[in-house]
Amino acid sequence: MTNSWLIWALLSAAFAALTAIFAKVGVAQIPSDLATLLRTLVILAFLAGMVWAGGAWRAPATIPGRTWLFLILSGLATGASWLCYFRALKLGDAARVAPVDKLSVVLVAVFGIVFLGERLSAIASLGIVLITAGAVLVAVG
Repeated sequence: MTNSWLIWALLSAAFAALTAIFAKVGVAQIPSDLATLLRTLVILAFLAGMVWAGGAWRAPATIPGRTWLFLILSGLATGASWLCYFRALKLGDAARVAPVDKLSVVLVAVFGIVFLGERLSAIASLGIVLITAGAVLVAVG
């Protein structure tokens, strides 16, 4: 069961939902950028403990350059996403911000097709269309 991507994806969704609720409350009385920094420090400490406890640490010099490049780019994109997300939560309702943020699902599908050569089945494509429609309806409703 711990090797099932679906279980991990569902857990990710549950934790992401809690993230939105906790962040909305946490950002209420401080600037959103400061809230993002504090959250990031917590994440850093938590993940450092997980890597250490799980024995996954590797010397940075042993990690290939291409891996570093894409992890750095991913980190920058994550930071930008979090800054924007926390700013949106500061300004809007969590119940509206989170679904619009999940348009990332649609963009991942499009980027996967364009940049990685992935293919979607007809039913998966319909799902992407419905996710888009749902996010739009929540945003304007």
